[in-house]
Amino acid sequence: MCDTFVRVLPDRVLFAKNSDRDPNEAQLLEWHARRTHESGARVRCTWIEIDEARETHAVVLSRPFWMWGAEIGANEHGVTIGNEAVFTDQPYAPSGLTGMDLLRLALERAESAERAVAVIGELLETHGQGGGCGHENRAFTYHNSYLVADTRGAFVLETADKNWRAVRIGGAYAISNALTLPELAREHADPVRGRLTAADTRRACTLAAAQRAESLADLAAALRSHGPDAGDSPRYRWHNGGLNAPCVHAGGRLAASQTTASWIAELSPRGVRHFATATAAPCTSLFKPVRVSEPLDLGAAPEDRFDASTLWWRHERLHRAVSRDPTRLLPLFADERDELEAGWFASGAKIEPSAAFAEGERHLAAWTARVLDAAATAPRDARPGFVQRYWAKRDARARMPA
Repeated sequence: MCDTFVRVLPDRVLFAKNSDRDPNEAQLLEWHARRTHESGARVRCTWIEIDEARETHAVVLSRPFWMWGAEIGANEHGVTIGNEAVFTDQPYAPSGLTGMDLLRLALERAESAERAVAVIGELLETHGQGGGCGHENRAFTYHNSYLVADTRGAFVLETADKNWRAVRIGGAYAISNALTLPELAREHADPVRGRLTAADTRRACTLAAAQRAESLADLAAALRSHGPDAGDSPRYRWHNGGLNAPCVHAGGRLAASQTTASWIAELSPRGVRHFATATAAPCTSLFKPVRVSEPLDLGAAPEDRFDASTLWWRHERLHRAVSRDPTRLLPLFADERDELEAGWFASGAKIEPSAAFAEGERHLAAWTARVLDAAATAPRDARPGFVQRYWAKRDARARMPA
């Protein structure tokens, strides 16, 4: 599942997204330069091959390790997109472009948010959407909705199979795994799965945050929220785990999802600023600056097994330790996290992403050691038993160190 929201202000657009997927489904930051392609070239997406564009824009993507498409991304023109799974009464095709493929293709081919909406619509009508979208269950599929933003404004685009609608946004807007455009929702919404994923509950939380957001710090705080008055600890429910708040923690018996990557952006004619975690669980992560024009070497690409050579999995040692007792363990470093980010947010475009990522690594190592020491001194797992059992299975599959 996911949550995406924007706020369109007179002088800028604020954008934020949590990408929620299976707990071991590592996500990576990936850069692609502007390219010119030969006439007749084809591009292999996640499940199908289509005609390549003559020219593709430079992009930076947050991508599940096994997919061609991306959950979140931006291009050299400031176009920034986040997608959501939505459930409808329309048939789900066994193959086609995934929603993540459509997002990446739009970033590569569109120089504005308005054009990106048109690209998604054209590709949807031509090729359809479909194919497996789950990591643990490759047969799991869905339709998609999007928030598409640039320095001039934003659009919401929602789909039900090949049916789609798009509306320009004024002010604040949020999407959370359920159709929101009235006409499309009346005709095609699946309310049962919408309730199971707590889409309305999460959307209420992110929409309220979007309406008052003024800064990057506000966006980060909204994505870290475990719900009104919840504090540091998620509120788990037996059927859907922590799906009732934007900072999603997995553990439900019927529906389980984990925030595996997060992104915030400030889009202005004066300049574009992007910050991404490149790690799961924004409540334990740092939002670090990224630039479309500046590739970073983040080392080996993560997959679905613990690998200490990858940033995503190094952070999982911290995240999974804190998750056992967040009320006690998260305060051991949360103030330092906020102070470090505040310096980056205040620095404008001056902070170099490579320096920020290196600084983030140093803090991650120190925080992990601190948390593991505290956890070993007073071992405790405050989560409900069904959540503990859920994570024990995922830790075993990932071969997490003890």
